[in-house]
Parts: sequence; C-alpha cells; structure tokens
Amino acid sequence: MTEPVFRFAPSPNGHLHLGHALSALLNARAAVALRGRLLVRVEDIDQTRCTPELERDMFEDLSWLGLQWEQPVVCQSDCFAFYREALERLQDTGLVYPSYLTRAEIKTFVNQRDASGHTWPRDPDGAPLYPGDGEVLSEAELRQRAASDAPFALRLDMKGALQRIGASPGWQEAGAEGACLFDPAVTVAADAAAWGDVVLARKDTPTSYHLSVVVDDARQGVTDVLRGQDLHHATSVHRVLQELLGLPQPVYRHHRLVLGEDGRKLSKSNSDTSLRSLREAGMTHAQLRKRIGL
Repeated sequence: MTEPVFRFAPSPNGHLHLGHALSALLNARAAVALRGRLLVRVEDIDQTRCTPELERDMFEDLSWLGLQWEQPVVCQSDCFAFYREALERLQDTGLVYPSYLTRAEIKTFVNQRDASGHTWPRDPDGAPLYPGDGEVLSEAELRQRAASDAPFALRLDMKGALQRIGASPGWQEAGAEGACLFDPAVTVAADAAAWGDVVLARKDTPTSYHLSVVVDDARQGVTDVLRGQDLHHATSVHRVLQELLGLPQPVYRHHRLVLGEDGRKLSKSNSDTSLRSLREAGMTHAQLRKRIGL
C-alpha cells in the first residue's frame, strides 16, 4: 500500500489565522492517524505580497502549533521552471490562448450586461466567466494589443479541454476529520465547464494557482489533499489539468471552514484572528483547539 503523503501549503502574504490552524492541525492529525508523512509547501508565487519576513513568521506560528514536517520545504518561487514546462505541454495541445481584456474591461462589460437584464454567468466562486476578447474588442484592437506586447493572460480553452478528455472528470473524496479519515472514498461528479476558461499564467508570471498546485502535488508525491471547503469546487479544474498533463489523482478531503463573527471566511487582513495576535494575547494551545472545534 502506498504511504499516505499529506501537505499543508500556506502563502506567506499575511499572517496565518485560525482557519490556517485548523487546516494545518487536521493535516498533521491525518498524517499520524494514517501513518503517513506531512509536508509543508510555501506557495509564494506572488513575489510582491509574499515576503521573507512573513515566511519566517509563518514557520514560527506553525512551530507554536506543534507541527512537525519534513525537510527540505519546497517553495514555489524555486519551481517556476517546472510550471513553464507544464504550461508548454498544454500549449502544444492547442488548448491555451492569450487573452488581452483587463479586469476593469471585464467588469465593465459584465456590469453592462447585467444592467441590461441579461445576467452574465458566474463561476462557483461568484466571479464572472471570461467573455472572450471578441465580445469587447474589435479585431483591429486585438491586433494592436498583440503587436504592442500588451499585458495578457494565458487561458485554458475549457470546452476544448473537456472535448479532448471526453467528459468532466470527477474526483475521489474521503472524510476529513476524526473517524471519517478511514471512510472509503466516493466519486464526486464534477462540472469543470462551470469555471469557464481559467487563467493558467500571465505575461509576467509563468503559472497560476490552478496550474502550480497540480504540478507541485504530483512532483512531491502527494496522495491526500486535505484543504478547506472553499476549494471543493475548484477540484474540478485541477482534475482537468491532471488528465491533460497525465498526472496522478490524489484523494481529496475538504474540511469545514472557521468563520468570523460575521459568518464569513476568515481573512489575513483580520489581525484579530491571526495566530500571532492570539498568541501574544495569551491564548493557549488548549484554548485555540477549543475555539476551532478540535
């Protein structure tokens, strides 16, 4: 039987909060219960917001939680070459295309359509689906942007990708907490088309979250992805990329979220729920575990 490999993969673009604590501790608990390994991966693609100071603070917080993980720690900023190689493989399929619409132009277009009574479709996260450059820009404008080396995003032709695969691939979902860890995985039906043409990279960044996460999990031999429920639907995108790239499929486990007093998912901008502020205020491990339901 393959040894289970779990990973906790935070981004050092702010201080860890209670939601991160829940995810980290659940991954550590699962690794012990299933006699597997625990990896920590630093998702620092955003080199502007991710800083060495925040990375240092992140490891201090994880150590305070009592986590033990394998060394060395993989940082995404050291793996750009692997993402480029994967992107080139996808480009060779003819399923990747450049898109030149800016976020502001997309927002304006969608607002106009909504205002006219023709509600524009949204993805499972609530973001408008990409309309396509031709819906907004003339052929002359498109040629001008391409010739002027304007900023662009590289998107996956989702319809073409699903036609190539044959269907939207589902995934194996197992329990995330307690005794549920030992429950057999069940197949979850997926609808990757609901995401539209997702971004795989940008002119100045050779990867996106969707692309890098499937490449990283495959390279590190991750067998079990245990993460927040907010990423449940995004798994359909990851399964499409795994199929196109010939990558192995992990078992997925999605845990509940820690919500703020307003009922919303916690954010790194809310300093009152950061582990550092709570620790400095005197919170103990027992109090933290009680607060996050462990």
